[in-house]
Amino acid sequence: MEDPREDRPVDLVAALARARSPEPPGPDIPAGGAARAWPGPPRPLPPAGPADLDLEALLRYSLAAADASGRLRPVSSAGALHPVDTELVVGAGCSLPPGRYGYDPLRHRVHPVGPQLEGTPPGVTAELSVTARRTASHYGHRAWPLLLLDTGHAAAALFLAARALGTDEPEVRLDGLAESPLAAVHIPPPGGRGPAHPDGCARVPDLPGGPPTLAELLARRSTPPPMPGAPSQDALRAVLTTAERAGTRDLRWCAAVGPPRPALVALSADGTTLRRHAAGEARPTLAAWAAGQAWIADAGAVLLAHGCPADADAPHIRRAHLRAGFAVHLAHVTALRHGLAARPVGSWQQADLGAALGAAQDRDWVVHGLALGTRHADEENTT
Repeated sequence: MEDPREDRPVDLVAALARARSPEPPGPDIPAGGAARAWPGPPRPLPPAGPADLDLEALLRYSLAAADASGRLRPVSSAGALHPVDTELVVGAGCSLPPGRYGYDPLRHRVHPVGPQLEGTPPGVTAELSVTARRTASHYGHRAWPLLLLDTGHAAAALFLAARALGTDEPEVRLDGLAESPLAAVHIPPPGGRGPAHPDGCARVPDLPGGPPTLAELLARRSTPPPMPGAPSQDALRAVLTTAERAGTRDLRWCAAVGPPRPALVALSADGTTLRRHAAGEARPTLAAWAAGQAWIADAGAVLLAHGCPADADAPHIRRAHLRAGFAVHLAHVTALRHGLAARPVGSWQQADLGAALGAAQDRDWVVHGLALGTRHADEENTT
């Protein structure tokens, strides 16, 4: 990966340490294009035959922009800057001929960029990389964790769209071993799972309650603050369950709740109840840690992914952040199923949760968050 400000390879360990520091970002720089400029002429996504994987619908419900600026898309992104680029490795059983294609989410078109590679499995593998300048244009040195979280969100959007369209057993690669592509999602053609994907993709369990509907995917948006109102115990347990099932051994999960018994809560060992992880009101501290976003102090609850110690190596950093973005995206859909307002929170500074709770320093940092509430901003403005 390269730093667009310095035009040289980035030490991800040092980049994360700097992103976690209180140092403010510098002034904005131009973001460049809102999508990668793929070579060659664009090609429309053709209609799918009865036995084909429908790539047009898959991409429309996961990554396609709904407005010409490219800001409005079905996947969350820090600052709506959408740095994630998608290359499709298409095998047999798809609505496109086999080959490699770059996807343009602004025009919902593909660009042929290469022939089919030997050993390409049936279906499609979406390989996700980033144009870092888009995010660094606004967030500066804080961009790197956000780039990884955004990639995890994009992988989750592809996974959910595949399940909503009835595709069996999509596989996701979020192992953090590669700088590019950072992640991959393999989606088999209808009617056959085939062998496990050779690039180390893993199968992910569905949301509690089953796959999403297309209507749920269309309704998936980040709620603007404020977001007051404490979620019910059942709703909060469902959100935590989703996050833990989609997360990884590198992450732990809890949620900050307010009065009448302010605390950090987590799932019990058997997953059936909430237990108190730590007593006390955490939301004002979280607001200060989250780039000073004061509204978080009044959110109904805040889901937290935490872990990724200061001495984590680059693969660990990538894996933890990719998985956190993936899991928070799925938790967001679960929150919407329970009628909650929800907004991902990705930028965290000095958020050493373990040290704040009296444990060793630099071992347990906030990686990602999801603010939750029961009332939306538009409802607040009418009361």
